[in-house]
Formats: sequence, C-alpha cells, structure tokens
Amino acid sequence: MRPQRSPLAQSLAAKVILSTVLLSLGVVWLTGSALYSQLSDGIKKVNLESSLADARSVFYNARYQFLLVEGATQPQIQVQVTDVITSSTTLGNTDGAREIILLKIFDKGDTAKNGQQPNYSFASNGLLATAVPADLREQISKNADLSHQFAPLTYKTGKTIDALYVGQRVSIPDSGRYEMYLVFTLANQGATLDLVQNSLLLTALVLLLLIGLITWLVVRQVVKPVRDAARVASLFTQGDFTQRLQVESNDEIATLGNAFNEMAASIQAQIGRLENLSQVQQRFVSDVSHELRTPLTTLRMASDVIHAQRENFDPVIARSAELLLAQIDRFEKLLQDLLEVSRFDAEVAVLEPTDFEFVGLVRRCVSDLGVILDSPDSQISVVAPKNPVHIRADFRRVERIMRNLISNALDHADGKPIEIECVETLTEVAVSVRDHGVGMEESSLIRVFDRFWRADPSRARTRGGTGLGLSIALEDARLHNGELDAWGAPGDGANFVLTLPRIAGNQISGRPLPVNPHKRNELKVETI
Repeated sequence: MRPQRSPLAQSLAAKVILSTVLLSLGVVWLTGSALYSQLSDGIKKVNLESSLADARSVFYNARYQFLLVEGATQPQIQVQVTDVITSSTTLGNTDGAREIILLKIFDKGDTAKNGQQPNYSFASNGLLATAVPADLREQISKNADLSHQFAPLTYKTGKTIDALYVGQRVSIPDSGRYEMYLVFTLANQGATLDLVQNSLLLTALVLLLLIGLITWLVVRQVVKPVRDAARVASLFTQGDFTQRLQVESNDEIATLGNAFNEMAASIQAQIGRLENLSQVQQRFVSDVSHELRTPLTTLRMASDVIHAQRENFDPVIARSAELLLAQIDRFEKLLQDLLEVSRFDAEVAVLEPTDFEFVGLVRRCVSDLGVILDSPDSQISVVAPKNPVHIRADFRRVERIMRNLISNALDHADGKPIEIECVETLTEVAVSVRDHGVGMEESSLIRVFDRFWRADPSRARTRGGTGLGLSIALEDARLHNGELDAWGAPGDGANFVLTLPRIAGNQISGRPLPVNPHKRNELKVETI
C-alpha cells in the first residue's frame, strides 16, 4: 500500500510557488545583505570623515586658545581651559553627543614640579579615564598626530553606546602636556542603520509576497489545463469516453489540448471496436456452446450404446469405440469450460456458498483422480490440521479449483511425489499443491493463467486438457475474494497456492502459505 501524501506535496502549483519563494528568499537575502553592508560602510565612512574633520577643527582651536594665554595668570588659564571644554562638547542628550576627556601626561623626573602645577584633567558627563581604549592611549603617547578608534562608551548611568574616540596631544601653559580626546557617540548612526535594516526587511517581505502572487498567477495558467486533463483522464478510466478538453487559445497549451483530444477520440474509437469485437466473440462462444449441447447429448447417448457393445465388435472397431467415448468426454469438458468462461465474461457468474469441511473436499478430489492416499507408495501426500477446517464457500467452484490444481500437478510431476499442504488462520484458509516435475520458466509464470495457454504445447499429456482449467480456477478464486498464486523453476517443479476467506466475500488479510516453497520457513503466520 502506498503511503498517503499531503495535498501540499501533491500540488504542482504549491511546489512551484514554494520553490520560487524559497529561491527568491535566498536571492533577496544575499542582495539585502550586500546592500546593507555597503550602506553601513558608507554611513560609517561619512560619519568618520565628518567626525575627523570636526575633531581637527576642535584641536586646532584648542591649541590656538592655549597659545593665547601663554604667560598669563592661572585664573586666566583656568577660564581658557573651561572655554575650550565648553566649546568642544555638546552636553545634554547622550544620543549624538560629543564628549571630551582631558588626561594629564606625567613625565618621569617631574614629580615634584608636577605637584606644584595645576591639573586640568577632565571628563564630561562623569566619564572615567578607563573609558579610553588602552591601545589608543598608547598611540597618542607615541605619536603627536591625530589618532582614532571605534569603541563602546559607558556613561555613569550605565548606558552603553558605540562611539568614535579621536585623540591628540595638546599643551596647556603652566600645566604641561595632556591627552585630549573627543568622543563622538554613534547612536544616530545606529538609528539610521536600524531604519535602513527595517526598510530592507519590509521591502524584502513585500517583494516575496509579490513574487509569490505573480508566480501563482503564472503557474495557474499552466496548471489549470493540466488539472483539466487529469480530470478528463479520470473520467476516461471510469468509462466516460465522451469527455474532451476545451481549447480556447492558440498557444502551446492549446496544441497539447488538441493532441489530447485527438488521442481521446482515437482511444474511444479503438475501445469501441474492441468492445464490439469482444461482444461478438462472447456471443459467438456462448451461442456455439449452447448449440453444441444438443448434438453432443445425442453423440453421448450413441457413443454409450456403441461402447457397451464393444465386446461384440472387431478389436479395431472396439478400440475406435473407446477412443470415441474418450474424445466425447473431452469435448464435453471443453464445452462446459467454454460455458463457464462465457459466464465470467458476461459477469453473470454467482456464488452459491454453503458450509463444508475443506480438508475433506481436498482428500475427495485426490481420490476422484484415482490416487489412493492411504497407499504406502501413493504419489500424493496431504498435510493438514488435525481438527476439521470449516469454511463457507461455493462447494462446486472450490472443488473445481482443487481438481484443476491436482490434475495439473499429476500431468507435470513425471511420476515424482506431490505434496499438498493445508493451513488455516482466523480469517482465511490456504492450500498449496507442490510437484517436483519439469517446472516452469519465470517468463511462463506471467501467462500460466491465460486461456488456452500451455507452458509446453508439444509435451504429451496422459490426461489431456483444454488449457482453460487454471484460468477458470483463478476466476473462481477471485469470485470468492481469494487469490491463486503460482511459482515454478526449471527442474524444480511448480507450486500453486490457493488462499480463500473463511467466509466467501470477505477480504483476505494475507498469505498464510508463501508461493515460493523455499521461503516457507521464513514466513511467520499465526495459524490455528
């Protein structure tokens, strides 16, 4: 039984739309990432250049202000330092603020002198000297040029903001050298990048929705004719051969529709001819079979009279009488088989189920074919449960199946042993008829149940045969909702397994006996 698949997995439109959206998602993600990276780099570059230009102006102004107070009094220098700090910072909101940090540089050997000099070290908004990156301070101490570095800035409130540190050495009169840092907070830049990122995400979402909608509209134009073709094909399988596809355009889909309609018309014509031929053949077989019954009855009566008087005839004539009776018997069996085949073809074959003991029927069929089961040198052996196996089925049809199988085994066994095994389960019974004769090729197993077919037409058969026995046996088995399986191998004989429900019409749940006798020990079935 094939596993059930979800409707989404069975929809071509859903598959195409899903794959298109997923591929588009990958493309949009790559494109958006590259665009965001370029925008981010551009914004950072512009902000860096603007900040560096601003810092150069501030540092230049600070050095100029400090030169103006060279030789002035300490209060005047203090006022100038305050002016520089005030003009270099933008206090208040931390978003987009510009902070300043002044750190005095203490030279070795100047401890006493430095203790007498004023210290103008300062950090706006309560920033600490530890906020300045150590490697940037090292660059400032070694190099008098402007240096910068990106690093986080933490306020005394605990708020942390990405920032740009720009530093340079300056000299304050009567105080010495200082590290002066301008700290540009990047909150506005981060807000800009967040806005760009959210815009890109929203644009990508809208774009994916539009791509999915466009794909659905395009796929719908292609899938609708396919669905129509599937619907018409399904109606074809149900026997409605008048359905056709509606063609309303001149594109490739229209060409496909026209070709489909032409194929449908051709199939309808072919099926019509085959149905007519089949009906004629069935009517011919049925009519001929019925018409032959009357003359066959007359021939049977006449042959019985002649056969009864054969002892008074010349030996040649007596032998002819025996041959005549044998061929009339064979002809009568062929006629009965043809009548049964015509019933199957006309679908008028019906079951007449009765309750009977299955193993007893099998043994009786063996005895009717002239084999004594209790004889020590019996060719056939029967293995069956000790308890009676009762089923409800059509006695006549089951008996005919067993006669055909056992007779077929006797014809092909070449005198070798034949094994019959019966098993039962709670829902079905099974019987296998195994011979060790010439066997069959694998290609023959496909046709072994075909009408009038023989594996070896040139091989002589002591019991004759019409070539319809196995075909009728299979029809009888399936009429019970059972099954008849065949196995064979050249030189290893053949095996036929009949599986029937315990009550005719019920479904069988499995195969209690494997058709391959060599795998019988591998099968685990709950038997009773």
